[in-house]
Amino acid sequence: QVQLVESGGGLVQPGGSLRLSCAASGGTFSSYDAGWFRQVPGKEREFVSAISWSGGRTYYADSVKGRFTISRDNAKNTVYLQMNSLKPEDTAVYYCAATSDVSTRHDEYNYWGQGTQVTVSS
Repeated sequence: QVQLVESGGGLVQPGGSLRLSCAASGGTFSSYDAGWFRQVPGKEREFVSAISWSGGRTYYADSVKGRFTISRDNAKNTVYLQMNSLKPEDTAVYYCAATSDVSTRHDEYNYWGQGTQVTVSS
């Protein structure tokens, strides 16, 4: 059983940066693929980015490509999401998730964190 805890959210001005972290415990996190999703009230959870267990493959939604970077440090059981050039439309609760088979579909992830709020506003 893997437990995930996100951190690093907050309020940032448009054009600013944030780095989200997702710390894992309770399982062999290095054997799982991981992803970041986001959700705003009234909308479906949206894929943001994913990374394979080794870090060798990464995937991005078109809306964040070139601005966000996903990475992981398996020695620290942590996945990161570096977010640059943030826009107001990036405002959402961001969730970290783990899966045995990397996917852009949220229903294929087995483990989820509690989420961290990111607000982009002047």
